[in-house]
This record gives sequence, structure tokens and C-alpha cells, in this order.
Amino acid sequence: MVQDKTGPPPTGGGTPHIPDPPTPDSGLPAAGTPIPAADTSAPDVDTPTSAAPGVDAPSPAVDTSAPVSDASAPAGRGVRESGRVLLARVAAAVAGGGLLFLAFPPIDWWLAAPLGVGLIVAALYGVRPRRAAWLGYLAAAVFLFPTLAWVRTIGDDVWVMLVGVESLFYAVMAALAALVFRLPLWPLWFGGLWVAMEWARGLFPIGGFPWARLAFSQGESLFTEYAALGGAPLVSFAVALCGALLAYAVLRRPAEARRVAGRLVPVAIALAVPLLTLAVPRPGDEGRSVNIGIVQGNVPGRGMDILGDEPAVVLKNHANETKKLAQAVRDGKLPKPDLVVLPENSTDIDPYRDAGARQIIDDSVKDVGVPTLVGAVVAIGDANRATRSLVWDPVTGPGAYYDKQDLVPFGEYTPFKEIVLALWDRAGLVGRQSVAGTKPGDLKLGPVTIGAVNCYEVAYDGTVRRTVQTGATPLVVQTNNATYAESNLPPQQLAMSKLRAVEHNRAVVTAATTGISAYVTPEGKVSWRTRELVADMNVVKVPVRTQATVATQVGALPEWALALMGVAAAGVAAWRVRGKATA
Repeated sequence: MVQDKTGPPPTGGGTPHIPDPPTPDSGLPAAGTPIPAADTSAPDVDTPTSAAPGVDAPSPAVDTSAPVSDASAPAGRGVRESGRVLLARVAAAVAGGGLLFLAFPPIDWWLAAPLGVGLIVAALYGVRPRRAAWLGYLAAAVFLFPTLAWVRTIGDDVWVMLVGVESLFYAVMAALAALVFRLPLWPLWFGGLWVAMEWARGLFPIGGFPWARLAFSQGESLFTEYAALGGAPLVSFAVALCGALLAYAVLRRPAEARRVAGRLVPVAIALAVPLLTLAVPRPGDEGRSVNIGIVQGNVPGRGMDILGDEPAVVLKNHANETKKLAQAVRDGKLPKPDLVVLPENSTDIDPYRDAGARQIIDDSVKDVGVPTLVGAVVAIGDANRATRSLVWDPVTGPGAYYDKQDLVPFGEYTPFKEIVLALWDRAGLVGRQSVAGTKPGDLKLGPVTIGAVNCYEVAYDGTVRRTVQTGATPLVVQTNNATYAESNLPPQQLAMSKLRAVEHNRAVVTAATTGISAYVTPEGKVSWRTRELVADMNVVKVPVRTQATVATQVGALPEWALALMGVAAAGVAAWRVRGKATA
């Protein structure tokens, strides 16, 4: 907790706190004296009018990021924060961002997420929006640089630009939070602002980038079950609310610090937030299952050169591994599968146009003897392509398919193509431009209708939800992480699958070219997984669940409600400040 050195020393207990306004010598009332009406009109002094029942309203530090010159502020009452206080805020922002990173895979210290949020709140509390914005940007950069380190495979410049753009969303949220902190019950409104920020990140720019949301650090935690009620947005809200409540308990006046209830009530509520998930109802087993074969064929290259020099090597690797699975079944080492799943891009040759590729796939599918989901990049006309999940029957060959809807900018297509190609040679590596699909991925495959989700799409709430709403079960995630092998991307993506399993009461089967291939139970537990950069295969028995969760039924309503709540609170706070400034 930071202490404004312009004010008097704390009295009693030595507990860290936000101090009272400075003494009369600095032009403000002494600690414990009523603040005149003219003083409360100053937009740089936060004085919440009320608080949660049983909790005294916190008294924020005086923010003096710039001298007070507003018409509503009495002359001579602007007080600058000392350098030590500002340094403490910077340290809290940096530490908060670092803790958020530790909450994400592969480290997976999920409890660090609410603690990190709490420190970020402490850094922002009591400052003006302008200062809050750059402190929020700093915290975001500290968080996102290591969390998105997998982007460095493409290039350090891309990594820096991505983090720079994404951090802007946190800066805007922090500026609005500085206003919201002036309202009673501000931890609630802050949690709503966090949801609004993540919603915006998932839409803008260029289709959005919903990775590194708070919810995706909670693949297996006490917060996870909230996904079954309100999806990933409700999980993010719960984590942000918990962290804000912890900060609320610490940001106390000296007199309030001596009141036990002043700290214990918000702490008790903060602890109750994750514990309440124990009461969330969960659908049970329905007594039906399916055997699914999972194939991970591996690739010869690394980084941006994953295919190596040998033509069709990725296709041959996956076809050979499929045949190994078939032989293991005949030898009695594995149970007979009802269907087999291969990864995204399991064929690097278009089977519609290349007779040799078609024959290799057909031979391997006939050998295993069951319908197989093949991942292929297929040509669409002469200039475009599609990333396709293709059902291949051992008798009739290729049939129904699902085309990926959420495409990776600069990976599968080039936004602002003419400008980008002129500036960056690497943009030419995209080649044919991908065309997005328009229909959800419900595909009849053997005895079930699976829900096909393709790689990057697992991060998008709406795409996964629309697939489940067709009645598809289980979910099948085909992915190609070869470019990012042994980075922190594969475990981050697996954490998303864990959350989706709980969110929609569906088992999730992931097939990856280089790993991590896995089977996640509807309870969000990883039952089987592969190592990275090895060829592997297995047959797993997967429960078939059809009951819908509350989250599946209500869709995006919780996200809209929470985001609107946060933005509306910021609007009310801004209106109050403007009203006082013109009074």
C-alpha cells in the first residue's frame, strides 16, 4: 500500500493505508475534520458517498499528478504526490502485472490472478484518469510481454506491436476505473469494467484478440465453475471482483483500520466469491460414451519452417501414425475407436486437387476402418483457401466439412493487404488468402455429431457456444501449434479447452500436430495428454453429454450485462465530476 508523504503520519497499528488529506498547512483540512463542500467538488479528490453495507467507505490518496487548475477547485489546494508515493504506485502496477503472468500457463498459479488485480487497483486508486491510464498501460505491458512471448516466433517487432496495441485497452479501462473509484460499491463496477475491456479486446482491431483473458488463467481453480453459469466473462468478473475487494479492505483510513469489520467484511466477501462455486449445480453423467482415436503425427521443421524440405511429409507422418493406431487396435493394445481425429493441417497437400494425397489419406482411413476427421488446407478458386475439418469415410471418402470461421490475421489472411505487403516482406508468407466459413461445426462422425472447433477459435466465446447450441457433443479441437512448439502457447490453449468443457458440459478432445493433444473431461480435468514434438496416438473413452448449462442457454447476456454495468458506472462517475466542476 502506498502512503502519501505530503500528509501526516498514520496513527496507530502501523497498518498500511491510504492516508487522510494533508494538514491545514497544505491548504486542506486536518485528518478527521469534515471536508467542506467546496473541497468535495474538486475532481482530483475521491470521496465516495457510501459503501457496502457494514463497510466504511475508503478514503483515497490525494492524486496530484498535475496541479489543480479546475474552476471548481479552490485556488492553492493542488498538492503533488511525493516521488516515493509515485514510485510505490509504479511498483504496485509492475508487481500486479507480474502476478497476472504467473497465473497463466504454464506456471498456472491461478491464485496470483486476484492478487495481481488487487495490486493494480492499489496502484490506480485515488489518482486522476490521466495518471491511471499510463499506470494501467504499464501493468498491462508487464503482464502481456511474457504471457504473449510465443508471438516472438513470428518476430520481435510483431510481439512488441501486439503488446503495445493490447495494452491500450487496459489503459482506457484504468482511466475509467479512476472515475469509478469515486462511487460506492466500486469493486462491483470495476469488475464490470474489466469485462468490458476484455469484450472490446475480443472485437477490435481486425477481429479482436481474446487471448490472455483473466478467465483463461482459471482452467482448474475455485473460480472455474462460474463458467457453467456465465461463461468466460463471468469467470473474469469473479476474479477481478475478488482482487478489487481485497484492495478495498486494505485501502482504509487510519480510524477505519482500527475497526475490525472495516477490513473483515470485504475480505470475507472476497473469500466467498470463489467458494460460492461449490454450490453451482453441475449436470451429471448420462450413461453414454464413445471411443475416440487421437493422432499426433509431428512435423519435421521448427518455427516458421515447420514443413521442412520433403513434400507431403506432414501428411505422411499423420497417415503413418493412423496406421500405427489401427495396428495397435488389431493387436489388442488399444480398444477399437468409433471415430478418429487428426489435427488441423494434418495434410499439407490439398486432397481435392492432388490424387496422391487423396490416396494416402484414403488408405490410412480404410486401415483404421472408422470415420476420420482430417484437417486440411484446401484451395478455394485460384486465389483463396480454407482451413477445413473434413469428414473422411472409409467407404465413401471425403464428405461433410466445417470451414474455420475465426481466422488468424497475418497468419491465414493479410488485413490491409496492399499496405502491409509493401511494408513487411514476411506478410507474403501467408500466400493464398483464407476465406472464413459461415456455419457452425456440427459434423456427423460415426455414432455422434461432434462439434468441430479449429485452433484459434477456442478463444472465441460465440464460436464455441454456437457450435454447442446445435446439440453437438463432444467438442473436438483440431489445432496446429507447430510454429509455437515448446512456447507458452500450447498450455495456454489447453487451459481454454478446460474452461470450455466446464462452460458447456462437454468433453473436449484436442488433436495437435506437435502437441499438446489431450482429452479433457466435462468437469475440466485433463484425463490424457501428449508430450510436445513427438508422434503419438491413443484411443480414449469419452462421455457423451447432451444437457446444456446455464451459460450455453443464456449466451452472451452475462457479458453484456456486466460490461454495461461497468461502463454505465463510469458514465455516472464522469457526469458527477463534470456536474461538480460546473457547479
